[in-house]
Amino acid sequence: MRKATYPINPLFLDRWSPRSMTSEPLSDDDLLPLFEAARWAPSSYNSQPWRILYAKRDTPEWNLFFDLLVEPNKVWCKNAAALIVMISRKTYERNNKPSPTHRYDTGAAWMSICFEGHFRGLVVHGMSGFDYEKARQTLNVPEDYTVEAMAAIGKRAPKENLPPELQKIEEPNDRKPLNEIIFNGKFK
Repeated sequence: MRKATYPINPLFLDRWSPRSMTSEPLSDDDLLPLFEAARWAPSSYNSQPWRILYAKRDTPEWNLFFDLLVEPNKVWCKNAAALIVMISRKTYERNNKPSPTHRYDTGAAWMSICFEGHFRGLVVHGMSGFDYEKARQTLNVPEDYTVEAMAAIGKRAPKENLPPELQKIEEPNDRKPLNEIIFNGKFK
């Protein structure tokens, strides 16, 4: 069981990224609230630089997204109900000047998706194991956007549905202690 050093909301300790999913489809009523949560994430100048590209299983778009994945991720993502690609605009829409926090802001939107999905009992598993350039080309991502990450979303299944090597790691993991990630004053 995960244990925080200081008392925090259990939502932070209970959320993790399982891989085992049922392959059951998600309705728009199941999926779109996750994106609605992302819509309300904070951002610099309220610029909302993120864009969320998605494909639901058993749709014409599914293979476009699935084919972006590296082979090890295909093993378990094949049972996802939806795949998403998070992208972020590098410049502000209001003046086209560089947005130094576009990735930071998109991360806030991503976390909102994770927590809303967790709150609804869904698996939301982010990943970097995909072809970024192929995603840019295949999904028509404009040059003024950065391809950030992918995620698989679905209904949770027992870990026994995974290959044995993935079953071994299908559990919540720990985090680095605070003294390794925070510094009072300068970086140490």
